[in-house]
Amino acid sequence: MPALVSGADVAPENGGREFFELRTYALKPDKQAILDRYFSGSLIPALNRLGIKKVGVFYETPVPSSPVAHLLIPYQSLGQMAAVNASLADDQDYQKSAADYLATPATDPIYDRIESSLLSAFETMPRLETPAKKARLYNLRIYESHNEAASKKKIEMFNKGEIAIFRRTGLTPVLFGEAILGTRIPNLTYLLAFDDEAARVEAWNKFRSDPEWIKLKSIPEYEDKRIVSKITNKLLTPAEYSQI
Repeated sequence: MPALVSGADVAPENGGREFFELRTYALKPDKQAILDRYFSGSLIPALNRLGIKKVGVFYETPVPSSPVAHLLIPYQSLGQMAAVNASLADDQDYQKSAADYLATPATDPIYDRIESSLLSAFETMPRLETPAKKARLYNLRIYESHNEAASKKKIEMFNKGEIAIFRRTGLTPVLFGEAILGTRIPNLTYLLAFDDEAARVEAWNKFRSDPEWIKLKSIPEYEDKRIVSKITNKLLTPAEYSQI
């Protein structure tokens, strides 16, 4: 058995806030079934054995010509994250179940490459929150800023009121994280959960017309044009085996 690296075995850090790894797989045509078997039958069970719970798998929708998968892994500490690869290498169950995936030939790859970001949870939302019931639609949004100070100001805006407005208006948050490693830094990422597309549209409309939101965004230092350079907006559907 691999060594347990659960939250109980790692030292508190980051003010008690979790870390999140968000991996993006740009798949080759007709390879989704192989990746699903690997995630559901090998990787997620192995991560669960290591004490890492609530691993999420999502696919972009509408589905592009080549599917794009997003894997979300929550960690209690950077030490827990650093121990995973060595633990997987020692996990005989994982090595056996993942043998076909790991032996994929260079002439027939499953994906182009994996892009990965490491996020640090926000102060006012320190841990991943799973929806009360299994959501059928998720909204992944990434806010890029032109420099670190601007990104910190947008994070401050969320911490000082925007997340609370989200909750009140039906924008159910799963996580908020500041990117500390990855691409197009500085940025922040958040994930929202909805029952369906109609619920998503209704919640965003309610949010945009909320008096507290209108007041908050009118504060000069919080104007988007000053602190946000680009917003990436993706709709995701969870895989059947996703734990989020």
